[in-house]
Amino acid sequence: MRRAATLLLALGAVAAPAQAQAADRPPALPGAKAAIVIDGRDGEVMYAKRAGSRREIASTTKLMTALLTLERTRPRQVFRAADYDAAPVESQIGLRPGERMRVSDLFEALMLESANDAAETLAEGIAGSRAGFVAEMNTRAAQLGLDDTSYANPIGLDDPSNYSTARDLAALTFALMQRPRFARVVDMPVAQLESGSRPRVLDNRNTLIAAYPFVNGVKTGHTSQAGYVLIGSARGRSGGRVISVVLGEPSEAARDTDTVALLRWGLSRFHRVRVLDPSRPLARTDIRYRDERAALVPQRGIVLTLRDAQRVRRVVDAPDEVSGPLPAGQGVGSVTVFVDGERVRRLPLVTAADVPGAGTLRVLVSVLGVPLTVLAVLAILIGVFLLALRLRVRFRLVKR
Repeated sequence: MRRAATLLLALGAVAAPAQAQAADRPPALPGAKAAIVIDGRDGEVMYAKRAGSRREIASTTKLMTALLTLERTRPRQVFRAADYDAAPVESQIGLRPGERMRVSDLFEALMLESANDAAETLAEGIAGSRAGFVAEMNTRAAQLGLDDTSYANPIGLDDPSNYSTARDLAALTFALMQRPRFARVVDMPVAQLESGSRPRVLDNRNTLIAAYPFVNGVKTGHTSQAGYVLIGSARGRSGGRVISVVLGEPSEAARDTDTVALLRWGLSRFHRVRVLDPSRPLARTDIRYRDERAALVPQRGIVLTLRDAQRVRRVVDAPDEVSGPLPAGQGVGSVTVFVDGERVRRLPLVTAADVPGAGTLRVLVSVLGVPLTVLAVLAILIGVFLLALRLRVRFRLVKR
């Protein structure tokens, strides 16, 4: 028969001092009209401020343009530049109508320089027209469950029909950051375009990339109606990853300051926790025919990066009894690790040391009991004595 045992661990389960609790609070964001922080590994919301309110989103609109580009094109594909008449204040790379440029370069111009002419070129190259592309943007948003998002252009120009929420933007960014190509590009401080009519060097408008080593994305934006917006992403030494969104900030400085504060706070919520240790037995099982127990340990250690208050459950599946001899390291069960109910690891349980076998006498005592064992031993001794006596008599007869 096997038995299962469940062990629970939890971060943040013990009450902290008042000072620590104060430090645990997210930063104040007096200027942000809306904000959110999510776990970059699973999308879990860690902090939200009016995250469901619909707002203008400026150039973070280009995230959906980026997603459709990744899904519908190849990096070395070449598009002809759209005939787009950009206003002097608009961000652009100065594409001439008909200029040929690879999609990979257009994509970098879209994400680093936030180039509106690159966005228009990608839209027309993918869908044939701006209107057709916008229709695809809205269809894709619906497919992703972005119920509070609507697009009116591929750029992010102010329009009553172009809006989203901090929550929807975080969800879209989470999906995009799972794509290595996207994650690589938004983490580039500088890019040099290799196609087009002339060389171009682009600086990432998200200056946090160059200023803070832990920041690895994602997208800035600004219009008169949207204010200053920024989607940030960061990775910590502990292995934690977070995504932040701030909308409606009053200035670029406030936007950057609040984003860094949110990212730092989010990363501070993660901790490295040793959930399995091969030096610590998780179970002890009886050794058959012996008054001893065998210690069972995980085959190897496991350290996980966990967020505050995440619950870890270890389910041990081990036999009630083992029969020796067994060498140290012999698999005799398993341990499964769950985080917030989701299975994340399963490892064998092994013997921590050699398991001795049972001697004949121990087996007899266990099977027959002490009185019968004594009688059995006496019978064996008498039998041995009689056999020896018989052999001795036979030897004397032969000698005569």
